[in-house]
Amino acid sequence: MIRELSEVLGEELATYDVCVVGSGPAGMTLAAELAAAGRSVCVLESGTRRPTPHGDRLRAVRSEGIEIKEYSRERVLGGASTTWAGLSAPLDEIDCEPRPSRPGWGWPIPREELVAEYRRAAERYRFAPLELFGPGGFDALRGKGEWEPRWSDLEEKVFLAAAEPQDFGREWSGVFEGGGAALFLDATVVRLEQAPDGDRATAAVAATADGRRRPIPARRFVLATGGIENARLLLLSDDRCPAGLGNERDQVGRCLMNHPKNYHGLIRLARPVRELPYFFGCLKSGYAGYAGLRLSERVQRERDCLNAYVRLEPLFPWSDSLGVEAFVLLVKRSRRLLTFWKKRHADEMVTLRDYAETGDDSELQNERKSVLGWLRVVGLVFADALPVARYFFSRLRNGASPVVRTIRVRNFMEMEPCPQNRVVLADAADAHGSALPLVRHAPTALDRRSLIVLHEVLGAELERAGAGVLESDIADAEPWPIDYDASHHMGTTRMGTDPARSVVDANCRLHTVPNVYLAGASVFPASGCANPTFTIVALSIRLARHLAQSPGDEGEGGAV
Repeated sequence: MIRELSEVLGEELATYDVCVVGSGPAGMTLAAELAAAGRSVCVLESGTRRPTPHGDRLRAVRSEGIEIKEYSRERVLGGASTTWAGLSAPLDEIDCEPRPSRPGWGWPIPREELVAEYRRAAERYRFAPLELFGPGGFDALRGKGEWEPRWSDLEEKVFLAAAEPQDFGREWSGVFEGGGAALFLDATVVRLEQAPDGDRATAAVAATADGRRRPIPARRFVLATGGIENARLLLLSDDRCPAGLGNERDQVGRCLMNHPKNYHGLIRLARPVRELPYFFGCLKSGYAGYAGLRLSERVQRERDCLNAYVRLEPLFPWSDSLGVEAFVLLVKRSRRLLTFWKKRHADEMVTLRDYAETGDDSELQNERKSVLGWLRVVGLVFADALPVARYFFSRLRNGASPVVRTIRVRNFMEMEPCPQNRVVLADAADAHGSALPLVRHAPTALDRRSLIVLHEVLGAELERAGAGVLESDIADAEPWPIDYDASHHMGTTRMGTDPARSVVDANCRLHTVPNVYLAGASVFPASGCANPTFTIVALSIRLARHLAQSPGDEGEGGAV
């Protein structure tokens, strides 16, 4: 059943076994898994099947420090998966392990257990098989380039995306066509209600675009609305605890993590190259990907550094051309043309020719566009006709890539779980009268030092190999240049065994509320450098299995 909330305002609804708030990757995975297990489940989505002005207004957020991008907070069926490019990777071993010098770090789940969930996520939800991330997988393409470096203190980190990125709303809406699963659209949850004489949540209060409200009862609730909204909803739900649901220890909203990113640094190659598909990026056998560079885990431990990484981006004659970016956008939106082109090259290795082809999309690609907006996109193509023509020619003919002499360094930071980086409630309110989220976060000294060390080691390794010279003044750069939101909002309801330092237990259940769970990146105790969606879906599969196997009284504890 798929209906808008306004259609059922006057109807009596069944009490669902599980009510999931949010229809992004976490929410839709939970719905699919629970429905397959025979559990009755409803999903409450703030938006509808398509973006609306009301939904866009609800994306509003206040920022101090790194500015949060509104298009990372979509109110539409499928959530952020409607805009992402699909790149992801599993966590590394060092991301999951505790660090003796830093209390509260480490995952309460063994990495081996996560690996099993990654395999299920790849099988069921179109992520790349784990084997492609390891030796003998994507790294087989190293030999296809003109440069095969050997590292001493660096390691390569592979990122992969399905050639057709997953849209969880579009792909999994069939879950609600029969059985005990229901999807309610235009259902913005504004708070969870608790019984006055107990610690359990009793209903999710949802509002329609015109302001009408109704409670949705359920036996158990899962918040799956993203790293910012999960914390915000808990803070807004203050029936029993004035500080917010599950916030007796003032942990909700703290330790926000992101992957701040930006360009800084140039590599001047000793010998020019034409093709480095493994490092520059390529499309092969149904997956697009590339290898970044990070400090080896040995060096990270020895020098007490975080798991930042850099991507090597070749500078072509058309790099940074808005016309080329606009052209790529038009091709991406021309689904038939793009599908035809991909089928034609399905058996080939297609090297990337511009960052806009994969990776994270820009404001130009994500901003809402009227007819005039699309005319502007077309105008950008014609205004930059020469770079577009050179790009198109190189894309049209294999082997037509120009010589690359300079590589730009694109930096992605890991952030430590710092309590001062947090989500709180702002003074301003949204269309439903709920306080907007105020996000305060900026890189710490450890975050910055970790990337500085990575640049130092990268420069030394390049010179040792005679491969080139890294030009970087990042150690002295002021203001700090790596300051762009990666839309990876993590850690605001961290998972852990100690309620004084975490919000949920190893089963993602609130420590103090027995029938409320959190799903998504908000539960990450540490983030590593990997795009988080692979891990989000893996954890959601794990949580769904726990919910399906538990009796529903939520009196049990411990691991799944």
